[in-house]
Amino acid sequence: MGMNLVDAFRWQAQACGDLGSPMYGALLQRVADDLDEGTGCIAEVLRGHEHDTGPSALALRLVGAVHRQVLQGDAADLAPYYPSAGGVWDLGAAWPHFLATVECRAPQIRDLLDIAPQTNEVGRASALMGGLLHIAARHSHPVRLFEIGCSGGLNLRADHFRYLRADGHGWGPPRSPVVLDPAWQGAPLPDGRPEIVERVGSDVAPVDVNTPNGRTALLSYVWPDQVARFARLQGALEVADQVPVEIRRAGAVQTLEDLRLQPGTTTVLWHSVMWQYLGHADQAAAQSRIEALAADADEGQPFAHLLMEPQRRAPEAQREFLVVLEMWPDGGRRVLGVAAPHGVPVTWE
Repeated sequence: MGMNLVDAFRWQAQACGDLGSPMYGALLQRVADDLDEGTGCIAEVLRGHEHDTGPSALALRLVGAVHRQVLQGDAADLAPYYPSAGGVWDLGAAWPHFLATVECRAPQIRDLLDIAPQTNEVGRASALMGGLLHIAARHSHPVRLFEIGCSGGLNLRADHFRYLRADGHGWGPPRSPVVLDPAWQGAPLPDGRPEIVERVGSDVAPVDVNTPNGRTALLSYVWPDQVARFARLQGALEVADQVPVEIRRAGAVQTLEDLRLQPGTTTVLWHSVMWQYLGHADQAAAQSRIEALAADADEGQPFAHLLMEPQRRAPEAQREFLVVLEMWPDGGRRVLGVAAPHGVPVTWE
């Protein structure tokens, strides 16, 4: 097994540890050691993917595929070590069962390696919903909400989640099964409740959250020891049962080409941590279409572009997960705040 792939797994292990998953940090380091030897069942199941490094997130595809076996009840000996299944993580005790799962479920795991990870990170709704409050404070029209790279469209229901500030004050339905705590800190947000009259999402490979298979797929890509994230996603799946959205199988460029402004409404385009997965040509085409929509906007049909993406404030600055709002016809680009990678908390500026 090539060293490039080993290095990619070690890099992902470090990233998982830095982002609050000591379980995946340790597990992926152990997987990298096994790959370095190149003779075990993991090397065999990954055969043909030796060059899938970088953005393909092969390491997360592998551990997500194994997690899915646990959640489906197909890895009974491994489940006692997965916190998402009520277990307690122990690398030494879990490792033989991890290998046995990879070996016994190799055909299923190999098939899942061809599917890109889809987390539909609910915590990022904190950034998107806060930005929407800013939009609603400027334009009082009903909102048409569109999301590109929406996965299962869970964050299109963001107004049905509960958001708590560090001081205990909250926004959103008090009995929501999704409670983001602490969601917001820093500067206060505008008050009010936007009226969302249309919710449309698009994705090149959308997940149907109304099916058991779709729900398990989303849950499997949450890191198992991050139980708060796991609970947020489970709560959002409950909300999805009550709040319908329209999901289209389409890329970002096609979605934007089909999008039109509508008089008497505010059209909002939002997205979170997906722009980097577009090729340069698609980024340019999408940006061009956003500018065309902006040119069509006026006070009777405003247009807003809201995003949470890793960006630099200046060329020499570090990347941050900035919450950025562009609104037309008033125009201008404004950094509203900065979020944690998984969305919570957001510090408003």
